[in-house]
Amino acid sequence: MPILEVQHIEKHFGATQVLTDISFSLEQGQTISIIGSSGSGKTTLLRCLNFLEKPDGGSISVNGSIIFDASDPKTQLESEIRQKRLHFGLVFQNFNLFPQYTALQNVTLARELLAKERGGETKVQIEEAGRELLAQMGLADRASHYPHQLSGGQQQRVAIARALALHPDILCFDEPTSALDPELTGEVLKVIRSLAEQKTTMIIVTHEMAFARDVADQVIFMDGGVIVEQGEPHQVIDHPREERTKQFLARYAEA
Repeated sequence: MPILEVQHIEKHFGATQVLTDISFSLEQGQTISIIGSSGSGKTTLLRCLNFLEKPDGGSISVNGSIIFDASDPKTQLESEIRQKRLHFGLVFQNFNLFPQYTALQNVTLARELLAKERGGETKVQIEEAGRELLAQMGLADRASHYPHQLSGGQQQRVAIARALALHPDILCFDEPTSALDPELTGEVLKVIRSLAEQKTTMIIVTHEMAFARDVADQVIFMDGGVIVEQGEPHQVIDHPREERTKQFLARYAEA
């Protein structure tokens, strides 16, 4: 059974349809890379999965349970949105760290708030887990640093640790290197590659074609709010069938 099933997702902003009949599935331990031009709907899709945007149609299932169905109001209760978001850890383009908190505090904040609501973990336990995550990101010596004291690559690694802190079913990345200088991109991609090797279940929106080819189990190419082509990396990136995919990859190669 797939860990994630997305069926016929639709999304409009006013009269503009930005997602049309989006369907795909993801198995436990797999990585999907989503590629496509700016404005193709990639970020909107991630925001729908994380319920930062409400889909206008379709359904989303995690571990065999429907968590959203546009035809069923019971799955759309605002009171349950935060619980549903726990399935998805989202790493944004621009880090989105709290500037007034240290790296460790950024990582542990959400988990501390959850513990206050539900109990079960002490602050000491949460901080210990946060330090372990920062160490995993190569930032053991940066726990007490504030975001302005960190490089862009270090900030993005803190953001990854923060997304992992709540043990999401699926880790989602929205162009995780787009705000980084080229020399800092490699350190973030190295962390994501390591997570893939550990069989972390991930969806990665990326413009890094070589990385997508090497790391992903599946690649989805989106254009104009639709999935044009999906399959294994060697098929979609190296031997695309669809003309729109070929044109996109040719433009990318020329850039």
